[in-house]
Amino acid sequence: MTQPHDPLYEPELDGQDGDLDGGPGERVAKALARAGVASRREVERLIEAGRVAINGKVLTTPAIKVKPGDFLTVDGQLVAEREPTRIFRYHKPTGLMTTHNDPKGRPTVFQTLPKDLPRLISVGRLDLNSEGLLLLTNDGELSRALETPSNAWVRRYRARAFGDTTQAKLDTLKDGVTIEGVKYGSIEARLDKAHDKAGGGKNIWITVSLSEGKNREVRKVLESVGLKVNRLIRMSYGPFALGALAAGQIEEVGPRVIRELLEGVVPPENMPTGDRPKFAGIANPVKAPGTDGGGDLQRRGVPRADRDLKPAAPEKPEKPVYKAGWAKPKKKVSPHAPAKGAAKPKRAPAKSLETKFIDDRKPVARGKPTARPGAKPAPKVAPKAAPKAADGAARRVSEKSGKPMGRPSPRPAGGRGPAPRGGPKR
Repeated sequence: MTQPHDPLYEPELDGQDGDLDGGPGERVAKALARAGVASRREVERLIEAGRVAINGKVLTTPAIKVKPGDFLTVDGQLVAEREPTRIFRYHKPTGLMTTHNDPKGRPTVFQTLPKDLPRLISVGRLDLNSEGLLLLTNDGELSRALETPSNAWVRRYRARAFGDTTQAKLDTLKDGVTIEGVKYGSIEARLDKAHDKAGGGKNIWITVSLSEGKNREVRKVLESVGLKVNRLIRMSYGPFALGALAAGQIEEVGPRVIRELLEGVVPPENMPTGDRPKFAGIANPVKAPGTDGGGDLQRRGVPRADRDLKPAAPEKPEKPVYKAGWAKPKKKVSPHAPAKGAAKPKRAPAKSLETKFIDDRKPVARGKPTARPGAKPAPKVAPKAAPKAADGAARRVSEKSGKPMGRPSPRPAGGRGPAPRGGPKR
């Protein structure tokens, strides 16, 4: 690597002879990291490979500052001005590498992302066989800040392991453990449930919480207590949770959430404005080549990754228990209620005040009807004589039907005097 005092870079150093703290601008690695090109460590590799240039001059050292107005390029493409910080939640399925370029040609996370997204880098990594929440951002400085253990952001995992253990053994991990010379910090592990498996073994689900996130830390730590991890799901990373994202789905975190959760972590000049994210909606699930994509959780009887994040369903009230011989109370039914299945009677339309007393459908007779011209007069019928009752009392006869009306008034004994009102008492 060329020394900082190389004549090619003397104009860039402002006569400081390698001292970059006195001149204006910022380091090229920091500028590219904030622009979302790569992390600082990866930028140094790009510079060593001769892929970064300033104003057309290829860089061979990261000890260079980028001044306002300089043209910074990577692989011949101009690096755009940095945009406000953006964060995405991504449900990584198994079978994908968390890298931009894999030497073995295996599929990567960034190959499955929608094309309309900016260049993103991951916050931490998930290995090939791990799945769950993976944070992606366009801010390399933020990625570096969130990965450091000094932030003390808790990572929560759900691990399915083969073996047998007790909660007492898992509690020993709170004091930390050293494996092959590597010291791991405090880890909280909680035994969830166990599924008996044919052959005498058990598949055990364990919730693991830690704040360091070293390479394959969960797998190595659980192996130290006699467990073999065969599935690992990251549920949350700090305040960001996997939620109900399906495998392969990605969703952008809103600007308001970033301002509330990352105040003091993201510089004010990089804070996003507004309330709605640029990337609207959730991308369709992506299935990794040669894998099930993690979309068959229910078919395999495995608990969903977002189960702990949903509120518990309210308990149903218990049904009353009746003793033998007791009759269950029946519901009271009104005697006027129609029978089951019977059609409801139709109500007649309400009449107005005018039609209550006069019905327009029936003509009102005014005077006696006149006979039609040429019609024969109806023959006169003599009225029938009123039949006499057995006791000799006369009864009124109806003019229309000719039948007697009412009942004969009984006379008192002896046949004298008028009949008492109201009839005889019975």
